[in-house]
Amino acid sequence: MVRIGVLALQGDVGEHVRALEESGARAVSVRRPSELASVDAMVLPGGESTTMSKLLVAFDLLEPLRERLGAGMPVWGTCAGMILLATDVLDGREDQRSLGVLDMTVRRNAFGRQVDSWEEDLDVRGLDAPFHAVFIRAPRVERVGPGVEVLARAGNSADGAVVAVRGGRALATSFHPEVGGDHRLHRLFVSMADGS
Repeated sequence: MVRIGVLALQGDVGEHVRALEESGARAVSVRRPSELASVDAMVLPGGESTTMSKLLVAFDLLEPLRERLGAGMPVWGTCAGMILLATDVLDGREDQRSLGVLDMTVRRNAFGRQVDSWEEDLDVRGLDAPFHAVFIRAPRVERVGPGVEVLARAGNSADGAVVAVRGGRALATSFHPEVGGDHRLHRLFVSMADGS
């Protein structure tokens, strides 16, 4: 059984752990380098991206995580996790770090503040039916590089904001798929991790 870590420094850790377990993986909370070393793949959950980047440094996880991801470990970033995976971050702080896994530019809090949060049914490439997505202070992808595939756009329109991408062994979503009980994206990630 594939072992998937969930970065447990902030955010929807418990929800991701449950969804991964219900999707056929062994889920592990990761707070230390030794826990990171024991997993086959990682989920970087939602939360606050600047705080998460500072906590990665404080918990001595930033460089070990960069090394594992650089070696090809599968990873999925949701909301703030998407920001952490980007090569370029707009509207971030100068001390904010990213992992640079996906060749994309992401804008933090692109859709507004907490009160501007919303839900919509998204057409996600690879899924057989729309996915009910929950957006909370969500980022959006402003640019993707040649190796990054767009999986979904807000409003399901050709010119809608990019809100889900995949590149190699990395998946990223602007929204919170751990909320709502639809585990199809978690199953997709488990299959990505299991195939590695």
